[in-house]
Amino acid sequence: MMLQPHFSDPVKLKTKKIIFEDIFIARDSGTLEQLKELSSKRRIIEESINERSSITMAVAREMSGGSTLQCEQDIQKLEKYLPLLENFICQVHMVSDSPRMLQWTSKLRISWSSALTSLSFFSFLGQKFFQIDSLLFELSMMLFLNGALLREWAFELLSKDMVQSTTLFRRAAGVYHHLANEVLPSLQPALPPERPPEVTSSVCSVLSLLCLAEAQAVIIKKSEEKGNTQSLLAKLHYGVVHMLDEAIVLLQSLTEDKKNISVRFVEFLSFCKVMHELRNDMYRAESLKANGQIGTAIGFLQQALVTAPMNLPGNESWRLVLNQEADKLAGLLQKYEHENDFVWHDKVPTQLELPLPEGKRIVNFIPYHPQRWERAFSFKI
Repeated sequence: MMLQPHFSDPVKLKTKKIIFEDIFIARDSGTLEQLKELSSKRRIIEESINERSSITMAVAREMSGGSTLQCEQDIQKLEKYLPLLENFICQVHMVSDSPRMLQWTSKLRISWSSALTSLSFFSFLGQKFFQIDSLLFELSMMLFLNGALLREWAFELLSKDMVQSTTLFRRAAGVYHHLANEVLPSLQPALPPERPPEVTSSVCSVLSLLCLAEAQAVIIKKSEEKGNTQSLLAKLHYGVVHMLDEAIVLLQSLTEDKKNISVRFVEFLSFCKVMHELRNDMYRAESLKANGQIGTAIGFLQQALVTAPMNLPGNESWRLVLNQEADKLAGLLQKYEHENDFVWHDKVPTQLELPLPEGKRIVNFIPYHPQRWERAFSFKI
């Protein structure tokens, strides 16, 4: 099975405690209980992502219905909190013009760290937190975390269940698409100049494209097992290249937020793009050879090995993947040259002009539909 570089930074979010019932004054006991439930469900997520949970692994597994994966357990926690939060935001919005409600919201001090910001944004005293006094900020960061956890879960299942892995990548893409297009536009007026990249629509669109590219990469693995033609596999790999190209261009188009983006994130996108370009080259060469053009295939491989950008900065494990892909191309070239010398004697062109590679995109995101548990709140305002 081909190696897949991984970038797990998006799940590395931290947050500070929020106790809703200490801020919002309830008019009745029912509202007070709902505020306490909101705080309780959030506290479970806080403790987990801040790595301060006192629950043992055995208890956590039992509470999650037998799951041993931390990311799956955390998704279940989010699924219990997000519907409550969606409803709470709706209820607060109904009385948002109240001066007291505006005062209460500012006292929440909603604070999150960033997993995608540049290192210069971190102080020497610890991780930098961004405070934005808006419940939509809380919703946005929780949704971002949800997408990151779905993506992490997809990677956990990559070698065990490729169908479910693909589905999880597509679900993650749907969460990021929803965040970029349905939630973040409403948050923009409340954002200060210094804000985490996670609440930038373009960044979430990039992550949606990345998740789709990773979903298609899993489909390619399955297609290889089925023995699909080299021509189709080449097109599928170049379809991934197209998606990653689109993501890179989108990041480069950012203006004021561009300098705040993690260099590792940008490097990861570039590594993945080059990796799929190399895999496209391999299958394209095999397709040429299968069509009786071994000389052209040799010339193509020689050109691909010379022009491949192998000296990219970044993680050593990502570099290992690229080196292995280059070694495969070199091995295939050696094999074809040997075969051509002894069997085919086909002319190897010194100057090669082939049509641009064709990309095929066969995945789309699974739409995210927010759930809202409709319950009335009554506040003393």
